[in-house]
Amino acid sequence: MKLIKTYNAISAKGLDIFPREHYEVSSECSHPEAILLRSQKLHEEPISEGLKAIARCGAGVNNIPIDKCTEQGIVVFNTPGANANAVKELVLTGLLLASRDINEGIAYSQSLTDMSDADAMDRLLEKEKKRFAGTEIKGKTLGVIGLGAIGASVANTAIDLGMKVIGFDSALSVEAAWRLSSDIQRAENLQSLVAKCDFVTVHVPALKATLGLINSEVLAAAKPGMVLLNFARKEIVDTDAAITALEKGHLSKYVSDFPTPSLLGRDNVILMPHIGASTSEAEENCAIMAAHQLIDFLENGNITNSVNFPIIKLERTEGYRITFANDNVPKVLGHVLSLLADLNINVLDMLNKSRNEVAYTILDVEQEPTAELLAALSDVEHVFNVRAL
Repeated sequence: MKLIKTYNAISAKGLDIFPREHYEVSSECSHPEAILLRSQKLHEEPISEGLKAIARCGAGVNNIPIDKCTEQGIVVFNTPGANANAVKELVLTGLLLASRDINEGIAYSQSLTDMSDADAMDRLLEKEKKRFAGTEIKGKTLGVIGLGAIGASVANTAIDLGMKVIGFDSALSVEAAWRLSSDIQRAENLQSLVAKCDFVTVHVPALKATLGLINSEVLAAAKPGMVLLNFARKEIVDTDAAITALEKGHLSKYVSDFPTPSLLGRDNVILMPHIGASTSEAEENCAIMAAHQLIDFLENGNITNSVNFPIIKLERTEGYRITFANDNVPKVLGHVLSLLADLNINVLDMLNKSRNEVAYTILDVEQEPTAELLAALSDVEHVFNVRAL
């Protein structure tokens, strides 16, 4: 029986993916093989012995100690794209809220509680509605920083709505490029992007390289009156720089899913309580994707959407499967294969991939692995986390 520990409220549709005859899924497991979570912070929690994987139901993994997990051979998964539509729809909402005085118009309408004459209210609203006039987003230019699953979806939808779109992504993959409309222009750097855009939306992960990515230098180059939207992570935008840009007119509005005390009470700031992926559909999609990834890893050794291990998948046909991770240095795989040859163990199929400092291998062998074989593999220098599946 494989033990899966859950944190937070995980969608039942995701939990139902685990076959109950082979998996025990609970929030009370003391020594789980895998963890399934949403926003629970693990940085201060001890990592239990025997933990093999952590799956985050969502894209961001800043609540997980990635380096520590990598050192201990724990594969960390996320679910990119599963909540993309939910975030995209909220970004579009932010665009419209920023271009039209919708919030103010609603608040004004709701304040007319002392009026009982419908005709008088109609006349008053007809007179006052010019106070809440805005602009249309059609024909305006949107800058999209980060063209992953969410950014690409936002960019493509903006094109469909008649906007001009300029994208910037310093690490754009071939797969991501295929998702993009051919009408999307490419910016060489952030300064050139913000100088041309009426709206800019940020969709990059919170990494060391992206912390404070939108700073005073970038905002000083912004087209006067630009609207900035942040539905990625709070740390991506330097809050003090954004406030200064608002006061100087470099920004006309800042729309954020990450309220902080210094942003409260400002007429040119629209804040939401971190609800970008808070839809029942997104929570279900993330949980289902995370569950499938954990099962495929625990049962077959395949890795999909990991943030610290290489992506690798080998179809199972025959024989017995062994997987192992090792430091990404020369000769390790050769030593392993030599060991198998010395023990007269035939390799039926094999796949090896590496990512940064970690290499990972899936081996299908003809004979059933013994405890002695697994111990011998574990003793190979630089090898760790040997498993028989």
